[in-house]
Amino acid sequence: MNAVSDSTATATTATAEGYVGRFAPSPTGRLHAGSLVSALASFLDARAARGRWLVRIEDIDAARVVPGAADQILATLEAHGLHWDGAVRYQSRRLEAYQDALERLARQGRLYRCACRRGDYASARYPGTCRDRSIGPDTPHAWRLYTQGVAPITVLDRVEPPLTEDVEATVGDFILHRRDGAPAYQLAVVVDDADQGITDVVRGLDLYDNTPRQRLLQGFLGLPHPSTLHHPLVYATDGEKLSKSKAALAVTRGAESDHLVRALAQLRHAPPHELTGAPPEEILSFAIATWDPARLRAVRP
Repeated sequence: MNAVSDSTATATTATAEGYVGRFAPSPTGRLHAGSLVSALASFLDARAARGRWLVRIEDIDAARVVPGAADQILATLEAHGLHWDGAVRYQSRRLEAYQDALERLARQGRLYRCACRRGDYASARYPGTCRDRSIGPDTPHAWRLYTQGVAPITVLDRVEPPLTEDVEATVGDFILHRRDGAPAYQLAVVVDDADQGITDVVRGLDLYDNTPRQRLLQGFLGLPHPSTLHHPLVYATDGEKLSKSKAALAVTRGAESDHLVRALAQLRHAPPHELTGAPPEEILSFAIATWDPARLRAVRP
């Protein structure tokens, strides 16, 4: 990719008519309780708004994909009454779209090759080592986004306090295309959210600090800014976020009603006692009718 000058696109706000939400799991294993909470929160927010709810399988990191996990996740969602609209999207089938976005950024002169490995620098912030280095195309490399001179970005979340971040100072130039040839998460999620017309992103609080980087990319690519709602995380007994804890057990089949009741309790939307053991459809009907994201503000780890 040869960088040539191009005008910087101006960011817009989401203008899609009606609500479109999504749940975007990575198929690295079976659905666990923390992921069920996230799926449920996004589902309820969409259905309470009488909107559409999409499912996207984020399977571009081939090394971490567990064979059969995507089908297991989808079957688990259906068993819990979490039925999605339209066809399931698989990111592994969208590589051309991500490459197109990468080339648009290259034409704007916003990318550079980077031959660094993660162990080459100690801090979480990339120090810009390769900004002024000449890296030939035959050298294994990633593509990074220039963040120098970018103004701080403020995100207004529907539940969490506003987040202001100077991306260049806290993260530095971040990777958009990895040295193994795979598009990075930040690029893929921004491209797909725009292409699918996502108006509202509901996801775990651990992803809140990703949002300024995604806003930055949306601005450069002229894409809409979806509204965000970051729900509190589920923690295991060892204090780890459930998805990273060894105590994280897969959601098993046969106890769907109990799983939904526990997930709703995590979201401060516990159903009345008489719904314990009720079919998932009845529990979800109650949850949709009583969904109030403001209750999530009281939930803190």
